[in-house]
Amino acid sequence: MEKLLWSIALPGFGQFLNGKYIKGIVLIILEFLVNVQANFNQVIIFSFKGEIEKAIINTNYQWLMFYPCLYFFAMWDAFKDDRGGEEGYSFLPFVFGAYFVTVGLIYSSNLKLFGMLFGPVWLPMLFVIPGVGSGLLLRKLITKFY
Repeated sequence: MEKLLWSIALPGFGQFLNGKYIKGIVLIILEFLVNVQANFNQVIIFSFKGEIEKAIINTNYQWLMFYPCLYFFAMWDAFKDDRGGEEGYSFLPFVFGAYFVTVGLIYSSNLKLFGMLFGPVWLPMLFVIPGVGSGLLLRKLITKFY
C-alpha cells in the first residue's frame, strides 16, 4: 500500500520503492514532460484560485489527455509489483479510474454540474470516484461469479 501512495504523490516513486529504477525514471520523465507541455501547474493554480475560465484557456488538452493513463498506470504498476500480482483483476479499478477521469477531462471545458463549471482539474477529480467505484464493483462481481 505504501508504494501505491507514493505513486499517487508522483508517478514513478512507487517504482523506485519496488526497485524498478528504469521504469521509475521513465515515468518521472513522462510525468514532467506531460505536466510542462499541458501547462498543468498553472492550470492547477488557476483552479485553486477559482479562476476556472483562465484554467480552461491555459490548458493544452492534447497533452493533458495523456495524464490520466500515465498516472493510473503508475499507480497500478506500483500496486501490482508490491503485491506480486496476487489479487485477480486488481487492474480494473485503475483502468476504470483512468477512463472516467479522461471522460471528465474531455467534458471539463463545457460540462456544468450544479450550475457550475469545474474545469480541467476539479471535474476529472470528481470522476475518479465513480470510475474507481465501477472498477471495484466489476472486480467484485467477476471474482464472485468466476
